[in-house]
Amino acid sequence: MPEDQVETQPLLRPPGGSVPRGRRVFLAAFAAALGPLSFGFALGYSSPAIPSLQRAAPPAPQLDDEAASWFGAIVTLGAAAGGVLGGWLVDRAGRKLSLLFCTVPFVTGFAVITAAQDVWMLLGGRLLTGLACGIASLVAPVYISEIAYPEVRGLLGSCVQLMVVTGILLAYLAGWVLDWRWLAVLGCVPPSFMLLLMCCMPETPRFLLTQHQRQEAAAAARFLWGSEQGWQEPPVGAEHQGFRLAQLRRPGVYKPFVIGVSLMVFQQLSGINAVMFYAKTIFEEAKLRDSSLASVVVGVIQVLFTAMAAGIMDRAGRRLLLALSGVVMVLSSCAFGAYFKLTQGGPSNASHAVLLAPVSMEPADAGAGLAWLAVGSMCLFIAGGARAPRCFLARLRLLHPQCPLHFVLCP
Repeated sequence: MPEDQVETQPLLRPPGGSVPRGRRVFLAAFAAALGPLSFGFALGYSSPAIPSLQRAAPPAPQLDDEAASWFGAIVTLGAAAGGVLGGWLVDRAGRKLSLLFCTVPFVTGFAVITAAQDVWMLLGGRLLTGLACGIASLVAPVYISEIAYPEVRGLLGSCVQLMVVTGILLAYLAGWVLDWRWLAVLGCVPPSFMLLLMCCMPETPRFLLTQHQRQEAAAAARFLWGSEQGWQEPPVGAEHQGFRLAQLRRPGVYKPFVIGVSLMVFQQLSGINAVMFYAKTIFEEAKLRDSSLASVVVGVIQVLFTAMAAGIMDRAGRRLLLALSGVVMVLSSCAFGAYFKLTQGGPSNASHAVLLAPVSMEPADAGAGLAWLAVGSMCLFIAGGARAPRCFLARLRLLHPQCPLHFVLCP
């Protein structure tokens, strides 16, 4: 088999090119997508929780500014470790068991936060949820792409990022009415449902074939795709070809590798995750009275534009979306900085700025009439960073099947 066809050739396919019509694949994809939903909820949890914890009265733990910064950021340390652990688990324990395993740190982490009596328990719980986030973000896209037949693979693959931003929005909405402890209890719900549903789902046929379990692979295919026919099995020896450092000398490998890593670095440095972690705190610092409403508006915008980007990326092109994304994020960041500059040194009651105050009305202070600028610029920033970089990267790895970005970017 030619090397450039390894990734596009399915390990299981119906004879004669018939299209499978089973619907259980959608249930299995939903079960796996609860991992990204839990991931998004964990990311968005710190935004409403930090102000609540800063106002908490003893004996509840209380966060100062330094502890609040760690509370939001430490989840990324856990996610980094979870990505490494997930990469090890996914090929050894399998896709299904890896997803089942990630529910343990999710539930345990939120349970530790719920029972927290001091700051260290809060940070420990966040670290555990970050570990689960790293595993889920790597394994869930692999599971979904391997159980989906080609006609629905794009649709189901795009649901992963949509579920992440939906989880963030759910955290913002729930944080509007719940304090930090009950919000952590709610965080246990999606991974618990995921655990129950995934117990009823099969391992992916592709992984079972790599383990030479052909009968189990055929049974999994019948369960997912509803076909009772026999299945043809192309050669799978190329499945075990690993990446070697010597391959970085080849332009088809090092070019997508350098471009992909650069894009990921610049996306992280853009501050998109910081906005998600500290959205409510940012709006409070921006002197908005209803920072919870502003955070929810940002979350809604992110969900809408992520869904929109997923729908138009094949027509508009990845590079165009990426360039437009960068321009929008630069302009919106400048606008938000201008808002802080214009409201600097305003009266002490500027914290009563009304979110939807029209520009034409006489503001009670310097911040009230410009509230629309703060919310609008953040909405544009989130809209610009919704999905374009990841869409571009997902296509970039197709330039060469041995590109080391494959397992990170496979949608």
